[in-house]
Amino acid sequence: MAKERALIIGAGPAGLTAALELLDRTDLEVVLLEASGEIGGISRTLRHAGNRMDIGGHRFFSKDASVMAWWGRQLALAQDPPTHQYDHWFTRRGADPATEDDVMLVRDRLSRIYHRGQFFNYPVTLDWDTVKKLGLVRVAEMGFSYLGARIRPRPERNLEDFYINRFGRALYGTFFRDYTQKVWGVPVAQIAADWGAQRVKGLSVAKAVGHAVKRLLRLDAAQTETSLIESFLYPKLGPGHVWETVAASVEQRGGQVRLGQRVVGLEGEAGRMVALMVEDTATGAVQRMVGDHILSTMPLRDLVAGLEGIELPAPARQVAAGLVYRDFITVGVLARRLTLRDRGSATGLVRDNWIYIQEPGVSIGRLQIFNNWSPYLVADPENTVWLGLEYFANEGDDLWRLPPAEMAKLAVAELETIGVARSADILDSVVVHVPKAYPAYFGAYDRFDELRQGLDAIPNLFLLGRNGQHRYNNQDHSMLTAMAAVDAIVQGSTAKDALWAVNSEDDYHESSSS
Repeated sequence: MAKERALIIGAGPAGLTAALELLDRTDLEVVLLEASGEIGGISRTLRHAGNRMDIGGHRFFSKDASVMAWWGRQLALAQDPPTHQYDHWFTRRGADPATEDDVMLVRDRLSRIYHRGQFFNYPVTLDWDTVKKLGLVRVAEMGFSYLGARIRPRPERNLEDFYINRFGRALYGTFFRDYTQKVWGVPVAQIAADWGAQRVKGLSVAKAVGHAVKRLLRLDAAQTETSLIESFLYPKLGPGHVWETVAASVEQRGGQVRLGQRVVGLEGEAGRMVALMVEDTATGAVQRMVGDHILSTMPLRDLVAGLEGIELPAPARQVAAGLVYRDFITVGVLARRLTLRDRGSATGLVRDNWIYIQEPGVSIGRLQIFNNWSPYLVADPENTVWLGLEYFANEGDDLWRLPPAEMAKLAVAELETIGVARSADILDSVVVHVPKAYPAYFGAYDRFDELRQGLDAIPNLFLLGRNGQHRYNNQDHSMLTAMAAVDAIVQGSTAKDALWAVNSEDDYHESSSS
């Protein structure tokens, strides 16, 4: 008798976790289909001229112990021979040199806001440094504004209401409004409050002040909001190295990882999924692949557009067609040096993992400094600085359609405009487009439950990860959706509530990771 087959769409964190878990816990045949030629989804690591680039920045931190243990098991396998089980995750500081056997580094977290030529802590903290830079009058205005918001909170009809309730209108207008509009391309009042619940639900002025006090008194940080975590793990060779290791483990256990295989159709019969139509991106040939369990991380808009043989209610199809995505451009820039200096750094190099750019007149949203994520990402970390300039766009808009040379020219010019680097010091650049990087919380999102109910009724279809659930998941959230789906398959359950419960509680939130 032939084995039942699980078909998994997408080789990102959710798809790879699902594949490995299914192979470890079931006797299913497992086939993972990835449209691109790369492993890791938006957690992949790109190579360029000896340098490695992280797409969006991926901190390896989770408050879920099962995820931390899972990473530890995979990283032990990445060593030859496996020697380190990573039982104690935060025992070494980022300043310590790595050994040749190390796979994961412990990094100090530093992300700051660059606003009017000055650095401000991110998340915003009300310390003396902030007071000096903003001025007592402005800080007092922010304080009274915050108190007013606490006394008379607004009904949270949109993301603007959400932010004002937690930070006050003055602080919101200074540090949140313009940047959020840059990220999403629409006014903040048009975005559902759910996005705030996904990213900063547990964070507020009160929490930030409380964290500062605990830090001063050296209290236990176990209950610290995720947005305020000060250390994290990061793979020495970038996040893609971890997911490439997982993909190799999938194949070693008998699973298949097929790259360049785009799902262009989904076939149902009698209310169940029965097959996928898969296009080979190199040849254009399409084949029908039969499957007993379908686990999908593909964008829901595309999934529903290709779904046939299932009587999905018309309103659900309308919602899927109306889902909106925000796209992402990263420009890797190699520089001899930066003009932006940091007095608190022994080398003068700014210490940030990434910097939120809130300067007027430029399109750049964030700036990554890969030397500070891991010096092993940089071919010559002693003599060069490897940067990632992050831009938010809509597929097909003017920014998206810029030729790579023009996009790189814009990026270098903006570095000079905001005082980060001189164009004369730029050695190399590369442009990377990432479509559908961010599922948007506007468009038809306010009717999302109609779509979820229709798709959840398909018993052997499991929706995983960021685009599979149209939810702003981090990689640990995506992994947890995969684990929940495998639990259901092992138990013979068709209930999907456990998948949707991931990233719905305060404990999971991390406000600044992509």
